[in-house]
Amino acid sequence: MTLNQLKKIERLAQKARGADRQALIRDIRRFRGLGPDDLALEKNIRKLFALEARVQASVQARARRAQQRPAASYDPNLPIVARRDDIIDAIKQHPVIIVSGETGSGKTTQLPRFCLDAGRGIDGLIGCTQPRRIAAITVAHRIAEELGEPPGRSVGYKIRFQDRIDPESAYIKIMTDGILLAEAQRDRHLNAYDTLIVDEAHERSLNIDFILGLLRRILEKRRDLKLIITSATIDTEKFSAAFDNAPVIDVSGRMYPVDVRYESASADDDADAPTYVEKAVEAVARIAREGRPGDILVFMPTEQDIRETGEAIEGRRLKNTTVLPLFARLAAADQMRVFSPQAGRKIIVATNVAETSITVPGIRYVVDTGLARISRYDPKSRTTALPVSPVSKSSADQRMGRCGRLENGICIRLFTQDDYNARPLYTPPEVLRANLSEVILRMIALDLGDIKDFPFVDPPPANRIKDGFDMLMELGASARETAGKKHAGRIILTPRGRLMARIPLDPRLSRMLIEARENRCLAEASVIVAALTVNDPRERPEENPQA
Repeated sequence: MTLNQLKKIERLAQKARGADRQALIRDIRRFRGLGPDDLALEKNIRKLFALEARVQASVQARARRAQQRPAASYDPNLPIVARRDDIIDAIKQHPVIIVSGETGSGKTTQLPRFCLDAGRGIDGLIGCTQPRRIAAITVAHRIAEELGEPPGRSVGYKIRFQDRIDPESAYIKIMTDGILLAEAQRDRHLNAYDTLIVDEAHERSLNIDFILGLLRRILEKRRDLKLIITSATIDTEKFSAAFDNAPVIDVSGRMYPVDVRYESASADDDADAPTYVEKAVEAVARIAREGRPGDILVFMPTEQDIRETGEAIEGRRLKNTTVLPLFARLAAADQMRVFSPQAGRKIIVATNVAETSITVPGIRYVVDTGLARISRYDPKSRTTALPVSPVSKSSADQRMGRCGRLENGICIRLFTQDDYNARPLYTPPEVLRANLSEVILRMIALDLGDIKDFPFVDPPPANRIKDGFDMLMELGASARETAGKKHAGRIILTPRGRLMARIPLDPRLSRMLIEARENRCLAEASVIVAALTVNDPRERPEENPQA
């Protein structure tokens, strides 16, 4: 009877939710390893009944999710809706698809809903990663609004220190890419998801490249997982080749004509030449003098520039205008102000957080400095700099695309056309210009093998890899396995290194905290570490500028 019961549970487990199936099958195999006498023991019979109850609960939950899946209606004016059937067919037929859509095509908000129509979200969650907190929150709110629900029911979001997901009712989960990486440490094969969408892949941050490499490994073991990679300015051929020639679906954007105006060439050695802040303020004043309606989005590279620009614009006393800052470190409530209707014209002064994912309604004018903070690591001095650097052509085009979504737009570029033409098409991936010690530490902790064999879309150079290993050795985070062991000579984590891998900081900073705890000065060291994590120590909280 017990053996027949085990066979029945095994058959039933195939109908369980994919998110539960692996754990259930693993427990069934444990019972399979028991002999008939052990299987007949009372304690094992109780465990078997408990396992059967878990399987039945999972089967019922799957059936319930299939019945309660939210119905979607679509806005026919969104360009991506015209490709809905093609995208749904591709999701059903291929493990990986690449969706390249111009700004304004609706891909960020509509793709998770297409996945629902393709039958996804039943076995596990439909996960969608965003590079920034504000994007994760606004995208979740927008999709929930389109489904006619409040956020936190069928659609939720998770960012650091904020979790608006109902495990029972959620189908779509919007999160930052860092959250998905943290979950990968506990759920090695990401079994909680049956579909993953990596949005804004063109940003090529360390997190995004690491996630893509991780998913290439996971897809080899999980045939049920679907992956969608999307961006407005993606190098589609490179990404398709990295995922076994995955199909590429191009979606046109909903773009009204945009009049791009470049700065005229001037002498480089003019000591009295205005700064980019002064140029931007003058451009805003010129737009205001023309008297045409429409909100203005100004791109600045740093928070300090945003404050100076905002103060200078307010000093011009332009009529019926509200100046609003927007940057990643701004409190969520203040970030959301840019989406609220205002009396008169809104002038939003933002870093590159406004470049992708989020759509601020009513933008008719874009003033682009063509600059951003772009991190660069120097392996010789082992320092990471955040210089203000020119953005790539694709980033400049993304900024231009913020206007021209609802009506004809005007983009004022505070640089010359020759400057634009000389810029690279894409920003170099962060993995090619970053300190790799944290990536290597995380890879060893996840037992992902040698970084040289890890399937990065763009493999990092050998000298950067060596520098990362050397740094971990010097910090006492790693060591070579001793002779006589099965894998003698292989690099492994020390107990200190395993602790460092759990702290979401640069290994040098996590090592400082560990050493401080051992020397009973953790409170003092925490202040120093916190200061070292700030991009610019001159920046102050908006609500407490004297801090």
